[in-house]
Amino acid sequence: MAPMIQEIEDVPSSGTEIELTDVESTLRRLLLDVAAYIDKDPPAPYDEYGNCVNPKHLQTQPVTLRFTGGWVRDKLLGIGSHDIDIAINKMTGYQFGLRLKQYLEIPGNPEKYGLDGVATTDKENAKAGASDKSKTVGGLHKIEANPEKSKHLETVTTRIFALDLDLVNLRKETYTDDSRNPQMDFGTPEEDALRRDATVNAMFYNLNTQEVEDFTGRGHDDLAAKLIRTPLEPYQTFKDDPLRVLRLIRFASRLGFTIDQPALEAMRNAEIKDALQRKISRERVGVELEKALQGPDPQEAMRLIFDLDLYFTLFCDPTVDPAKHYTPDTGGCRALLDELETLMEVGSSISQLLLHDKDEQYLAWMLAAVVPYRDAPDPQPLQPGRKPPPPIPSTVAREGVKATNRVCDVITASYMHRNEIRDLVHRVEAHRRRPERANGASSNPGRDVLGMAVRRWGASWRSQVLYSLIVEMLEQPDRLDAVQRRYSVFLTHLQDLNLLDAYTFKPLLDGKQLAKALHTSPGVWMKEALDVVMAWQLRNPDVKDPSEAIDEVKNHGELTSSLVSHFLQLTVRPLFAKSKPNSLTEQGRRKNDPGLPPKLSMMSEDVATTPWKSEKNGIALDLLAWSVQSLDANTVEKYWHLLVPPILTLVDDVEIRWKLMGVGLLRQLLAATPPSLLERTGLAPVFEDALMPCLLHLPSLTPEPESIALLSTTYPALLTLARLQFPITPPPTSKLSPEAGRQHYVKNLDHVLRKGILHSHAFCSQYPGIVKVLYDNLTVVLRELGIDSVKHIKYILPLLTDTLSHPLVNAVQQQDLLISAVLALQAVIQNGWPRMVEYRGEVLKGMVSCWLAIQDNGVALPADLEQEMKKAVQMLQAAVAEQVPWDDEVAQLIMVDGRLAELLR
Repeated sequence: MAPMIQEIEDVPSSGTEIELTDVESTLRRLLLDVAAYIDKDPPAPYDEYGNCVNPKHLQTQPVTLRFTGGWVRDKLLGIGSHDIDIAINKMTGYQFGLRLKQYLEIPGNPEKYGLDGVATTDKENAKAGASDKSKTVGGLHKIEANPEKSKHLETVTTRIFALDLDLVNLRKETYTDDSRNPQMDFGTPEEDALRRDATVNAMFYNLNTQEVEDFTGRGHDDLAAKLIRTPLEPYQTFKDDPLRVLRLIRFASRLGFTIDQPALEAMRNAEIKDALQRKISRERVGVELEKALQGPDPQEAMRLIFDLDLYFTLFCDPTVDPAKHYTPDTGGCRALLDELETLMEVGSSISQLLLHDKDEQYLAWMLAAVVPYRDAPDPQPLQPGRKPPPPIPSTVAREGVKATNRVCDVITASYMHRNEIRDLVHRVEAHRRRPERANGASSNPGRDVLGMAVRRWGASWRSQVLYSLIVEMLEQPDRLDAVQRRYSVFLTHLQDLNLLDAYTFKPLLDGKQLAKALHTSPGVWMKEALDVVMAWQLRNPDVKDPSEAIDEVKNHGELTSSLVSHFLQLTVRPLFAKSKPNSLTEQGRRKNDPGLPPKLSMMSEDVATTPWKSEKNGIALDLLAWSVQSLDANTVEKYWHLLVPPILTLVDDVEIRWKLMGVGLLRQLLAATPPSLLERTGLAPVFEDALMPCLLHLPSLTPEPESIALLSTTYPALLTLARLQFPITPPPTSKLSPEAGRQHYVKNLDHVLRKGILHSHAFCSQYPGIVKVLYDNLTVVLRELGIDSVKHIKYILPLLTDTLSHPLVNAVQQQDLLISAVLALQAVIQNGWPRMVEYRGEVLKGMVSCWLAIQDNGVALPADLEQEMKKAVQMLQAAVAEQVPWDDEVAQLIMVDGRLAELLR
């Protein structure tokens, strides 16, 4: 009976009573009734697993219940609490919980306390005890003993009347030097009180006597003195459980109490810090730190961490060898804490714009905690080409205090964006102070630049800006006011531009709408392209209708120029980086010494050097084509250096399909190019050297359809180049007079006619499709040459008359070819009319032979062909009638064959 006597007669009382709320009074009554219910049917000494649940020396004692720890402390401080730890003197919390449930399952018992019973399903349990109006008791939740997580004995939790109850037996602990995990056993109230971390947390409220029990003898006095001290000698207390160091820091910062000097000295002890780093799981360290930084005075918690030289003990990567671990510079951090607390005070402009809730305040202190690692070297990838590990500040937070993924992500983003944020802040400030020095976007970031930055930083941008501010404050302690003012200006500027929530803005266009406007297929390119659309949207905040954005794309507006720049630099350019022509400089100009041409090879090309040929990159070529189509004389120079290399690469490729695409794009590019630009870049010879070999892709080495397509595109491109190189009205910068320019132009066309048209005809006269293309372009060249074409008549006329005199098939199948030949003949007559007296016989020979040959075949003459042949005869008559007896000569021909009358008259 000795233990019973001590518990009843020798209990030290503080003399202070606690006034319970109605809910707490009902709970007390319920618990005491359960205790009486248990006393009538005491538990067995051992459970079914052989564990002692009712020690022999306690079996004769009645069940005594106490509210312990924080609830007692808070009630004495006048602070409400919804968490109650309940200590049982003679049975485990789990055993008591089972008997509590058993008691409430007896019909009529729950109603005594305004309850309906115990939850029996997960759904009922989720709602049970959630509010003081809930009449259901939550189910029992058993938390197994887990010494590594500072849970030394199993406990049971449940909810009643919106109160969270934690049931556990009174216990004593015995520690070893090798582990903070104690040997647990049933203990007396005094032993349980003395094992606790602080005297103010060691007072009990006895439900039986309704008195506050202070077994340490100092709890009540320390509470009044606002003093944190350990029940036992501090060094041994911390040696037994180093986690208590952090718990005392948390309580001191939460309650506004002072830690007594002996405890502070023990907390600074190197052996205690070593034990804290070695014996405590990082999860528990993180839990205590998070509670402290989310409490009412996180600044005090961080101050104690720095003052007690605990920073590196807590904020380090335990997976790294201490000898190789980066040593952070904490100089100035202690002083920074006071400034940061002032900065975060409610009412300051920075606080109003950056700290919207407690979550952002907690993130602010976590960011401040890792600032000493701001200069740590960036970790390198474990393997070449792989993504590098997170920056050291993030790793320290993740491994050192087991910060959540979200916190680590914010730290990573803050570290990665710190230089960009600082640059924008300084640029905004510089423009505010000296707007007259503004020099484009580089000095004054526009709404689009700032808005896209906020979107890039994401939802945590406020925390990231605060991190940059904290770093600058730490690095410039003598200019704190200037630094804070600079960031205040930046944030106010964002607010004035309505950009504080820019990361939530919805784009006017989605990917499908943009792809449709660009006449291409959706793909991975859309994400970054939509960013370009969003930047335009930010520059034009009054635009609200998606159709306006689509019109901008289709009508070559400002948005078009932005998309062209984006596609050429970030989509097209990387694909051609390893295969650009060696005849060009980086600026898209002609190299003075291009070097030797690349070796031709019949081997299959390496995809790494020609990624633009990959099927998955086909959309990039569509975007290149769209970009070229969107150019005009005002924009082509801006993107010249981005356009010429990929286009020439396509033209120079050995495959006809790429060559054909390149020639077509080059023709479009030249159509938008002003003569002065071509002259300055000196690329006319480069373009000509690229185009002329395309004229040699003829049957039979090249399939006729491919050859026709290539020739049909190349000749117009060469003619466009010639007109651009030698315009009728030369630009002011031209070194050639109009007369000299004309001479060079004629020489250029002579070259195309001889090396291209005549040369190709000599090898392909048996291919009607090829011949037609040659005649079509011959007509254009002759018209461009004008009177200068006479020197070619003696070579051209035989070709035309031969085609007209000897149709390969019949007039129907050859109609297009014959019409092309007649049109070319018209061009010969029109531009070489002074020489037509000499060549009239050759012309008439071709016309008459074609006319009769068709009729000899019994085929009706196609109307278009008949019309053009008659027109050619009329042109010839007009050219020679004044010099020769035209009517007599025609009459003689009609006399030979009367069918010619319709043609010649």
